Amino acid sequence: MSVLCTEQVIDRFELAPGFHASAVACGLRKSGAPDLACVWTDAPCAAAGVFTTNRVQAAPVRVDRERLGADGAFVRGVIANAGCANAVTGARGLADARTTARLAAAAIGADERELLVLSTGVIGVALDMACIERGIGALHAPGAGRRAGDAARAITTTDTVAKVAAGAVTLAGGMVQVAGFAKGAGMIHPRMATMLAIVTTDARIEPARLTRALRAAADASFHRISVDGDTSTNDTVLALASGASGVAVGDADDAAFGAALADVCTSLARQVARDGEGATRLVELRVTGAADVASARRVGDTVTTSPLVKTAIHGNDPNWGRILAAAGRSGVAVDPDLVRLWFGADDDVQLLDRGMPVAFDRVRASALLAHDPAVIRLDLGQGDAGAVLWTCDLSADYVRINADYTT
Repeated sequence: MSVLCTEQVIDRFELAPGFHASAVACGLRKSGAPDLACVWTDAPCAAAGVFTTNRVQAAPVRVDRERLGADGAFVRGVIANAGCANAVTGARGLADARTTARLAAAAIGADERELLVLSTGVIGVALDMACIERGIGALHAPGAGRRAGDAARAITTTDTVAKVAAGAVTLAGGMVQVAGFAKGAGMIHPRMATMLAIVTTDARIEPARLTRALRAAADASFHRISVDGDTSTNDTVLALASGASGVAVGDADDAAFGAALADVCTSLARQVARDGEGATRLVELRVTGAADVASARRVGDTVTTSPLVKTAIHGNDPNWGRILAAAGRSGVAVDPDLVRLWFGADDDVQLLDRGMPVAFDRVRASALLAHDPAVIRLDLGQGDAGAVLWTCDLSADYVRINADYTT
């Protein structure tokens, strides 16, 4: 499978066959940039969702959970807006989310329950429904953006780039395509990472099977990134399957299709982490030698959310003690006498060997932290399990962006 995932190709990016996209500026953004997007099919498509675990959940999350249930459902599409999260907006927020779905459904000739809803932006602000209604009415107008890349750009907030990825995989019945886009730059952490994502495929697959595949894909991707340790109120990843290829996903295809879906999700997740607010590089943490995967991920989560680790990486400072200190407070029974540590994609510089510092070239170690991605391997020496997680460096710009987000 090949994955296409760079900003340079966004204008050539296409959703999987069977899907349409449109984007307009409806007035929710003060900048006047596009802020409303719709992705839809001409016939019902299988849909699955994975959502934030924050107990404070935005109205669109609640509506989508209700419509998809535990095992997915058949829908016609999704309407997404930037500029307002429609979170902590009470009964009015729920009514506005449902009205948005109803208006979008009417625009594509669908039943209102066949539309899902996504929102992103400031919490605690009600949707301007006049803007929403005007925007939905313009989705089919001559001035609307008709490319998938237009929709990807329309849902961004503090993102510096839109995130897109696409690939293909050959199953027993033939080739299917997987293509998606995502937004996210701040308030990013597992238990969903803070972001919105729409992933499409032309495979023919039942909603329950798609749900299982999406959950596994999200666990291997979006649940392994962090920018700042905050979990959002709006996190949603949707998978939509048009069936346009005519290629069915059967029991024998689960592994291959799941891998393709996970590859696209992983590409999107890495792009989200790389574009963290104020970030200058992606950081890849490889935790190895753990007693089990859960322990590897718990250690990894602690290290990748440590402000001290992330600021040291930003300054190319090989202050490796911060990594060990974070691992030691993770709650995992880490034995410092067994731990080893390297910098570099090929374990280029070793800094620690079974709890003992190793003489190392500080200039070389500093240069490795400046790589994009900066790769760190932490071996716990306790078993054969491991996990890979992604984060970014933490710069002064992160504080600047978030200190005056609404002012």
